[in-house]
Amino acid sequence: MIKRMVIMLITVAIVFGGIFGFQAFKGAMIKKFMSSMKSPPQTVSATKAASSEWQPNIEAVGSLRAVKGADLSLEVAGVVDTITFNSGDDIEQGALLLKLRSDDDVAKLESLQATADLSQITYQRDLKQFQIQAVSQATLDTDAANLKNAKAQVAQQQAILDKKTLRAPFAGHLGIRAVDLGQYLGAGTVIVTLQALDPIFLDFFVPQQSVDQVRIGQTVTVRIDAFKDQTFPGEISAINPRVDASSRNVQVRAALKNADHKLLPGMYATVDISTGAPRNYITLPQTAITYNPYGDTVYIVDSKSGPDGGKPQLVARQTFVTTGPTRGDQVAVLKGVKEGEMIVTAGQIKLHNGTPLLIDNSIMPTADAAPLPIDR
Repeated sequence: MIKRMVIMLITVAIVFGGIFGFQAFKGAMIKKFMSSMKSPPQTVSATKAASSEWQPNIEAVGSLRAVKGADLSLEVAGVVDTITFNSGDDIEQGALLLKLRSDDDVAKLESLQATADLSQITYQRDLKQFQIQAVSQATLDTDAANLKNAKAQVAQQQAILDKKTLRAPFAGHLGIRAVDLGQYLGAGTVIVTLQALDPIFLDFFVPQQSVDQVRIGQTVTVRIDAFKDQTFPGEISAINPRVDASSRNVQVRAALKNADHKLLPGMYATVDISTGAPRNYITLPQTAITYNPYGDTVYIVDSKSGPDGGKPQLVARQTFVTTGPTRGDQVAVLKGVKEGEMIVTAGQIKLHNGTPLLIDNSIMPTADAAPLPIDR
């Protein structure tokens, strides 16, 4: 029994020893195999870090408004009798635009004028009579009062008659006519809009932190979505002397020349105000920056020699950077990147330090300083 027990224990020890030995050998071989495997190269796009000139500026949005603009109407009601303008006309100040039917008012004016003329004749006759002591001073005073009253009634009726005539309060460009001949107009009904378009104002707001960088006469550059390939120069003409307590912004007004009447009141506009001297910054596409709570990073493309002195290989190296201002699709890098270094612009999510790289720039992220929306 003892001999059999010894043989069984030896056999079990050999079997378990073989099993554990095989597992240890397999783990060592797997570890050796995994350590010898290389990470496959990751395809990314990259660009060289280059220096470019940056003009410090303040960017804001605002609305265009006419120097003079009004929706014209009459303060009395009546029926349209005459229209002397066409939609879209350019007119001078004082030009006649519209008249309401006023036959009864004209007749009443003529009646009052006749009464005034008679009062004038009576006064002149009694004045001569007074000079020869034929009438009293009281009679002459009554004649003078009657004459003054008659003239006042004529002026009053003339004012009522004038209210039925619409004239241009200033020179400008007319809009679309909103009334027709024979139409009854209530008091205050809008007849047409009149806008003085040259020059034209742009009202916009800047934060109170930028007030010290804005001054009267400063040059601005204005962009309008309707004219994508054109900019409009102007200069600041007024700055509001108070800050809006709710937004902490200050209203600023710029004046723009508009001889061709391209710019219209109510248009949305973007304005750039140049401040300070231009500076040179390392400029990268914004897609090259990985923004993190613990710091912004980029991946630099390094070249290292292959195994056994073989072909050089491109690898990724992560580094922290300090970013500056942005413009469009670009960002300025203040620290962390040198001019001429190759920077990964797309594909960073699959990278870590030492990852082999394959650069394919057939599709590159946009890096436009002033991108425009694309209609599709």
